[in-house]
Amino acid sequence: MTRTTLIASAMVRPALEPRLPDWVDPHWFATTEELFALAPEAEIGWFDLYNKGDMAEAVRRAPKLKWLNSIYAGVDGMPLDLMAERGVTFTNGTGINAITIAEYVVMGMLTIAKGYREVVRAQERREWLIDSPGKRELFGSRALLLGYGAIGQLVEERLKPFGVDVTVVRRSRGENVLGPDEWRARLHEFDWVILAVPATAETDGMIGAAELASMKPEAVLVNIARGSVVDQDALLAALNEKRIAGAFLDVTSPEPLPPEDPLWAADNAHITMHLSGRAQDKMFVRSVERFLDNLDRWYQGLRVEPQVNLALGY
Repeated sequence: MTRTTLIASAMVRPALEPRLPDWVDPHWFATTEELFALAPEAEIGWFDLYNKGDMAEAVRRAPKLKWLNSIYAGVDGMPLDLMAERGVTFTNGTGINAITIAEYVVMGMLTIAKGYREVVRAQERREWLIDSPGKRELFGSRALLLGYGAIGQLVEERLKPFGVDVTVVRRSRGENVLGPDEWRARLHEFDWVILAVPATAETDGMIGAAELASMKPEAVLVNIARGSVVDQDALLAALNEKRIAGAFLDVTSPEPLPPEDPLWAADNAHITMHLSGRAQDKMFVRSVERFLDNLDRWYQGLRVEPQVNLALGY
């Protein structure tokens, strides 16, 4: 039997190895150096590392690679042109962390609406507050949602029971939908601007000084997309000058955010260190189940999902 070489992270080995079919020849890496050494033989790769630059380098070192799988939804920094040139199929982690990220959005909105950070600080001071530091209600507020993939759809689903009027930005028309060329002119209407778009050349810096100036003073920016989607200097200025009420930022540019970065000091910025996708214990379970299903489909010559469009970058 001809066997196919799989190079995968040792982190998924306990869940994956006992369930691999006989036609797969697995090899496991625990360090970046081990991955670099193994990559040239990979036909199927699961190259996930914390450092996306090292992941990209591993792909460059894998001329035999036919299918790359990743737990990450974002594909920014990966050598997509090279992968297209080599005919590599790329499946990513779209939807794997969507539930917990959508919950994070709701948490962030409630935290800001109710001034909960000030409640925590009062507890640390052992001070009994006699009034709430936050008096906003989600009910009746309006949210603009940019990005309607797996995460965006779950955000909308979870906000509706709170009575939030959600307007979605997407190309296909529908009720409560704005087109890609319409939303900027309507920014002043929304209490929450939620970013869930992929990181592409098209979305790079899509929220800049002009967009922030168009938002109402009571508005809050929620970014669970990528730091590159926002002009961070313009955002910091808007926060410091109280031109918008606040920002809930699960992502920043760069990451990690350096300790000396002035964004840390903006008291109306809530920085959550890209933890939204990690605030759960099912990520690897879901990823392994999806990979095994795809592995069976791959062997049968069927399409694996979800596939990254290497030309579009998502």
